[in-house]
This record gives sequence, C-alpha cells and structure tokens, in this order.
Amino acid sequence: MLLIPAIDIKAGRCVRLRQGRMEEETVFDDDPVAVAERWVEQGAERLHLVDLDGAVAGHPLNAGVVLAIVERCAPVPVQVGGGIRDRATVETYLQQGVGFVIIGTRAVHEPQFVSALCAEFVGQVMVGLDAHNGRVATDGWSKLSSHDAIEVAQHFESVGVEAFIYTDIERDGMLSGINIEATQGLAESVKIPVIASGGIRDMQDVRRLGETAGSGILGAITGRAIYEGTLDFSAARQYLAELGNRVV
Repeated sequence: MLLIPAIDIKAGRCVRLRQGRMEEETVFDDDPVAVAERWVEQGAERLHLVDLDGAVAGHPLNAGVVLAIVERCAPVPVQVGGGIRDRATVETYLQQGVGFVIIGTRAVHEPQFVSALCAEFVGQVMVGLDAHNGRVATDGWSKLSSHDAIEVAQHFESVGVEAFIYTDIERDGMLSGINIEATQGLAESVKIPVIASGGIRDMQDVRRLGETAGSGILGAITGRAIYEGTLDFSAARQYLAELGNRVV
C-alpha cells in the first residue's frame, strides 16, 4: 500500500489549503522541487502534485515547476492534477515524463473525454473524485455537482481508468482523520484501485488504512500531516511496506 506525499503548488510555492479554500493557504516552502527531493530521499515511491492555480483557471499555471520535479526526481513516478482539461496538456505532461495525469472537472462534465484519453494513453489516466457529502465537486472545488461519487466511478469502470483518487473535501487539510468508511465504500463498489486523500493526521490513521489492505485501496495521499510533523513520513511508509509484505 502506497503512502504518497502531496505537493500542492500555488504561485510557484509549496502550500496546503484547508478544505480547498484558496484564501486559506499555509506556505510550507518556496521551493517545491527541493520538497519533492526530500520526500524521495525519505523513500517516497510516488509523488502527488497539484497545480492549484491551474485547477481554478482551467489550464496549467505551474507546469514549469511540475516538470522540474519530474526531471529531478526520476525515476520516481509522479501523478499530476489541476487544470488538465484538454488532450494537448495530457500529451505534453506525459511526453515530458509525468507518470499519470488526473482528470477531475472535465471527467464529470464530459465523460467521453476520459474514455478517449484512456484509449490513447493506456494506463496513465486517473480520475479525481473530490466529494462533499458524497457529491462530486468541480472547478477547483468551487462548484458542487449533483453527481454521486460512486455512480461517477462506476461509469468509468469499463473505460480503462488506472485509478480513482477520492478526496473528502471536508477533511482535506484539516488533520481530522481519514474518511475510511467512504473510501472503502467506493473501493468496494468498483474494481479499479482507489487512492484515499484528505484528513490523515497520524499513525493511527495510517494503521486504520492498513486494516483495509485487500479491499481495493491502493494507498493514500498525505499532505499537511507530514509538513506539520504530526506524521513521520518515513516511519509510516515503512509500516505500510512491511504490512504489504505480510499480507502478500
């Protein structure tokens, strides 16, 4: 089971938001590339990058930082979301070494776009499901749709999506504990792996995550906890790695 460090990029800096509110940011470092290298040095097997400005604008605004991280941290795979809403952006990112692109807003508004991408870029397309009370939010979380997260996931089950990233918006950046129940419910409703996001605080949350091994949850993304020190990334990653070996 993977534990994936999050690097959220706003105005070229590494920040964390509370519940996705752009005005409630905490700046953790002015150099996201150095941050990425630090997590790789501590054993990260994958990095999760979000272009926060791009998510709101509808097109990438921090692509230079993203690609610098990809180059510096290779061969560790990088998954990227935020403002990826056309084929050209997908192709550019993947050609430049990004491992996986995450489609959120356009996946909800135009499902056939994801289907076409999955057919062309096999194994490299993920769908981000950012939910508030089970309903999917779009446009950098600024708009709440009427779509149920599980229904959206089931719609994409047969088109070749690599994984779903499920974020509980209410818990994101709040250190209030991961929503295991909702994440596991989604994972058990589809055959595609699910990556949990939002709310991890400490080792207790990581152990709860570990208890779901085999349920379809591929891993979890962690952000504020590892930046503020309520979770030791290296220790948590090692715990999940050892747990995986025991399960196997």
